[in-house]
Order: sequence, then C-alpha cells, then structure tokens
Amino acid sequence: MAPLPPPLLLLVPALLAASAGRAPPRSIAVVGAGLGGSAVAYFSQQQFGPQVQLDVYEQAGVGGRLATVTVNKQQYESRGASIHALSLHMQDFVKTLGLKHRREVPGKSAIFSGEHFVLEETDWYLLNLFRLWWHYGISFLRLQMWVEEVMEKFMRIYKYQAHGYAFSSLEELLRSLGGDAFVNMTQRSVAESLLEVGVTQRFVDDVIAAVLRSSYGQSVLVPAFAGAMSLAGAQGSTWAVEGGNKLVCSGLLKLTKANVIPARVTGISLHSSEGRALYQVHYEGSEGQGSAFYDMVVVTTPLHPSRSNFIFENFEPPIASFPSAFQPSVTSVVHGYLNSSYFGFPDPKLFPFASILTTDTPDLFFNAMDNICPVNISAAFRRKQPQEAAVWRVLSQQPLDKQQLKTLFRSYYSVQVMEWQSYPRYDSTKSLPPIMLHDNLFYLSGVEWVASSMEMIAVAAKNVALLAYNRWYQDLEKIDQKDLMHKVKTEL
Repeated sequence: MAPLPPPLLLLVPALLAASAGRAPPRSIAVVGAGLGGSAVAYFSQQQFGPQVQLDVYEQAGVGGRLATVTVNKQQYESRGASIHALSLHMQDFVKTLGLKHRREVPGKSAIFSGEHFVLEETDWYLLNLFRLWWHYGISFLRLQMWVEEVMEKFMRIYKYQAHGYAFSSLEELLRSLGGDAFVNMTQRSVAESLLEVGVTQRFVDDVIAAVLRSSYGQSVLVPAFAGAMSLAGAQGSTWAVEGGNKLVCSGLLKLTKANVIPARVTGISLHSSEGRALYQVHYEGSEGQGSAFYDMVVVTTPLHPSRSNFIFENFEPPIASFPSAFQPSVTSVVHGYLNSSYFGFPDPKLFPFASILTTDTPDLFFNAMDNICPVNISAAFRRKQPQEAAVWRVLSQQPLDKQQLKTLFRSYYSVQVMEWQSYPRYDSTKSLPPIMLHDNLFYLSGVEWVASSMEMIAVAAKNVALLAYNRWYQDLEKIDQKDLMHKVKTEL
C-alpha cells in the first residue's frame, strides 16, 4: 500500500476518531497568540480535523515574545532570537510553512567580569579548547557529557508524541523521559548538579553564570533542568528564521485558518449542556465586552495576577492563579558606537567581539549584550566593524539610565526599550503548575516552570493537543503510560 500524502496523513487521527463514534468538539478557544497559542492551534487541528472552529484570543499582537523592533527601516529580533539545532518541532514548522533558515553571520563571544574578560573566544577551535582546559581543566568536558545525557533522554518526547502518547501533568512528562531524576532536576539548582559531576566552582562562577544571566537573567540557582536546556542552546549550533521568528506564529495561524480575535480574555465560566461541560469565554475588545461558548479551552498565557487577571467562575473546586513570580527583563536596542575603552580596548578597531556575556558581579548593570543582525540578511550583508555605528541588544534587569548608556556607548542615535516579565523567577516556587484545570480546560504556560524555550513551548503545545484528543475520545491507554520506551519499540 502506498504511503498517504502529507495532507491526508494529518487527517488520520480525526478519521479514526470519527469511526469510533463520538463527534469531535465543535469549537476550541485558545487564549494567547504567541508561539504556544499558535502551535496548540496547529496541533489541535491536526488531531481533531479542519472542521473544528478555532478561535484565538490575543490582545497585543500575534507572536508574543517573538517580537521585532525597527531600526533604520530594518527589523531586528528583540528576544527569542536563537533556536537549537535539535528543536524538531520548530524545524518542522519552518519546513511546513515554507520558511527558511536565516544566513548565519559568525561573531566571537567573550565573558566580562566588570573589570576584565575572564574568557575570550578566538577564530581557532583548538585554541578555544586549550584555553578552556588551561583555565578550567576538564570541567567543560564534564559539562558537555552532563548536557548530552539530559538532551538524549529529552529527545524521547518526539517518539512518544509521534505515537500519540500524552501526559496529564508536567511531573508525568518528565518522569517518562528521565525517571524521578528529571523531576528532581526541577527542585535542585544547576550549580549543585554540576558540582556533583565534577565541574569546578570557578567554571560555574565564570561560564555557567554568564550563560544563565544571558538566557534567563538569573543566577546559577536556576533549577538543573531549566539550566540544562539553556546550556544546550549555548553549546550546540543554533539558527533563526529568515524574516523573523514571529513568522512561525503568524504562519501557523494562517495555515489553520484560525479566527484571531483582538481582545483580552477577562474570565472563563463553566456551564453544562446535554450532560457535558461547556466553557464560556468572556472578553473585552475595542468594540466592548463579549463572550462565546466552547467545548474546549487552552490557556497559553501565564495565570498570574501580574500577567493575566482571569476570573474563573462556577468551578468546583475553584481555580486559582498559581503562587509564583516573574523575572523582570529589559531589552534595550541601541543604535550607536560602542565604548570599547570600557572593555579594555582604547582603539575600537581592535575590539573583536560581537557578543559579551557577564559574570554575576554586583556592580555590573547589564546581563549581556550583542551586536545583532537584521532578520532579513542579504547575500552582501556584512557585520558592522567595531568602530562603526551598529545595532546592539543589551539585556538587563532594570532600564539603563543615561550614565549607564554612556558607559557602554560613546554616542548613539536611538534607544528602544522593551520591559517585560519574560521568564519565571525560578527560585520563587518548588511546585510545578498543572496542565489540566478542568475536564477540557488546559493550561500550557506552566511548562515554562520546567524550562523556557521555544521548543519546550512547542513540545507542551503538542502534548496538550494529544492530551485533549485522547481525553475527548477516552483513549486512556495513550495517557500517562509507564515504560513508554518499551511500548514504543514494540509498536514499531
């Protein structure tokens, strides 16, 4: 029998379900049109079929944190800039949507202590390895082995999802990948885990701290699993989408023909109809207040008073926001001339670095900065020379004042500042949020308390779509199964 072409292949779950007797849900609401909302709309349509009405509520604009800023008529990523080579869902989105990888423009990195560079990258791979060994012994090898072991187990999720398996809690998902050890990695720090496998304190203070300040804006007290995901991105090859990573979000919503409603969701109330749950989504838009009923709802925005002031009505037991905090994060996109003297290079022509990470030093007022390239890179594009005016992205926990800007830049043409609470503050809680809030009411953003990256959100989106599908058709053999590696092998 010839294999089914891709469009028909996507309809297989819905066709099988139809033959099982129960009609698919008529309508699904998705709260949020960032990557999580866009991906869950796409995966939900894959599972339930194109006849399901998909309404996506978004107040600010499609893309969420995958945003761009404009400098001199060119667009630049403000956050969510790089994607790991092993991000298979993101790779699949790009291929499905006909998007392209952005051409890579190489540049060297260094780690700055506030007084001097503690580690500098060169153009020679062997020299870089020698410097790592000279400063830190075999710590970098122990780090690499630790990260690779975590990633190898994490990659099992793609096999599980390809076979339709889903998990009703984040703990169950982690346990299926790496046993209790993975669950424990959300409760202990990355520093503790690395010291345990023989990484030196100096390496943790210099290198690990710099990577985590750059990615999460936080210290080495970040939980081990979140730290491993961040360190995997720092070690492996990364890529980005030509035209901007936010094109993935708009592309997925266009592909699914989702109805994007420009409104803020204010609450969700539970009702019943013909013996089944029905969810009323209340919203507020430019034309006033409104509401609509749905068979299923997926919340992809953080359920935290500072981020979304939801009111849940008629639920028993009541649904509350989850006690947690978010890390303040400020991105300053500066078009100007770098003050290379601050970094020990009086002659700007000799400054060799495109990316500067920082150690956890009390007097340092920024976490990282990099000379960024536009989202559209022509074949003739070249990175600005250090003595030229360039576009720099500076990450900090507080907005930079004029004196701090003057410290980093000799002069500048423009500064664009974006403030947000982008990542969970990982030391503020010890419990993971639920995925299921009610029978057909799901919460996607809780996955960020495990680790926050584009691929983690995409994995969580597929899990929610599979969980919703398996619960709707009562295929309980596909939920929270033990010994999944064995099951998957026997199904091949």
